[in-house]
Amino acid sequence: MTTTPMRIVHCVRSPIGGIFRHIRDLATSQAAAGHDVGLICDSSTGSAFDNQLLEELRPKLALGLARFPMQRQLTIKDMSATLSLYRHIRDLKADVLHGHGAKGGAYVRLIGSFLAMRGQKIARVYCPHGGSLHYDPNRLEGRVYHALERLMGRLTDGLVFVSDYEASAYESKIGLPRAKSRIVYNGLLPEEFAPVEVPDNAADFLYIGMLRDLKGPDLFIEALYNIRLKNGEAPKAHIVGEGPEEDRYRNMVTRLGLERAVTFHGALPAREAFKLAKTVVIPSRAEAMPYIILETVAAERPLIATRVGGIPEIFGRYAHRLVDPGHIGKLTTAMEAAIEDPAKMTKEAGELRGCLAETFSVDLMNDRITTLYQDIKGILPADGAVPVTTDSASAASRAQAVYARSSNR
Repeated sequence: MTTTPMRIVHCVRSPIGGIFRHIRDLATSQAAAGHDVGLICDSSTGSAFDNQLLEELRPKLALGLARFPMQRQLTIKDMSATLSLYRHIRDLKADVLHGHGAKGGAYVRLIGSFLAMRGQKIARVYCPHGGSLHYDPNRLEGRVYHALERLMGRLTDGLVFVSDYEASAYESKIGLPRAKSRIVYNGLLPEEFAPVEVPDNAADFLYIGMLRDLKGPDLFIEALYNIRLKNGEAPKAHIVGEGPEEDRYRNMVTRLGLERAVTFHGALPAREAFKLAKTVVIPSRAEAMPYIILETVAAERPLIATRVGGIPEIFGRYAHRLVDPGHIGKLTTAMEAAIEDPAKMTKEAGELRGCLAETFSVDLMNDRITTLYQDIKGILPADGAVPVTTDSASAASRAQAVYARSSNR
């Protein structure tokens, strides 16, 4: 099916981690399909590794790569940032503004609404990627962010949720979407489904992800310490990633006497990092639909992960293998079991890989998001076919769909 070319601008505050992986794959696919694509992101975020990925993407962006200062929290500087972004976006004459994360979503919906008032026909699309949905609705910060999300919902034409869990969280914390909405799983490239072989002298465990408490590296370190207390020696482990709390985790390793057991790395490509250890551990406290879980499963690497966000949707009927989030005792036990029976971990990794390629595909992700744009704008594909649409369903209906998929995997 051919598509009518569109001018699409993506906006995200922080061009790192899974959220940027999603945008990078989506922008690449959209450009390959003949659309003009642009990207706007923060100018102060990102390591040399992240910036290299941005530069590799730049040649594919017909509408350019623009970077402006963007703050993580709500500040008075957001006003000047919005004005700078408006001046840039105004001249791009975009058909679609697609915001990713809370900040990116706020910028494009405010700016898109103002441009619409001035007569520009523009689709305002938002993908939370967890973001403000991670906040507790019973705490002040959560109430503030969720109230803002409800307000911004009036300025939204399309919502993309990366998991059934995220869609249900939006309904529970924000309310029923006013806009057209669609659940679109993150996707992998075909070559990522090749197994990764690990040398016999590899370490026992690998943590890979952002270095912040939300992702649980402190729990990973504490579990290593617990094993040392029990066995007299800590397992060998690698920590791959970067983040705002890296110094604290390094100090924690030193304080617990784990310097000889734990090696820190910066950011690395996932498939390169997988070769460092026999078992991957992702002890997140909250997630939406984490790419690192998909990448680990597709590479057929043994995995210990927590029961949060969309991770049970990936595990399907094997979701009982997941560990309760924040439960250091159960995480420690799971890691001890991995050391004691590596053959079982390898067998389970093969079982889990299953039909992943059918559900978590970059091509499917791109198709479902692009046809959502077309539906919002009333555009038929160039060959005249009518795009299939999936508007918001209730949380209960989605839960039934998840269970049905799980029972068939």
